[in-house]
Amino acid sequence: MLEVEITPEGLRRLDRLPEKVRAAAPESILDPIADGPIVPASHSSAVEGIRSARRGDYRIIYEVFQNEHIVLIHRVQHRRDVYPGGGMSSL
Repeated sequence: MLEVEITPEGLRRLDRLPEKVRAAAPESILDPIADGPIVPASHSSAVEGIRSARRGDYRIIYEVFQNEHIVLIHRVQHRRDVYPGGGMSSL
């Protein structure tokens, strides 16, 4: 099993989410991402190693460090805001 960590930016963005989404986000992060298998989304090719997971209309942007057994969450945002310019190049 992988350990899940959240960046300071990720924590700030998580705090801004609606309560219902904020409550569901940890479950979305811990269950499917930490337990694997880890499959990159189609947007992953924009930035090497960056992946995304879906929770309703929200996206969890994360990075996996297999050797350290860590999943690093960069942000959780509404899908319309998470891919500025149509990709993840802003990470």
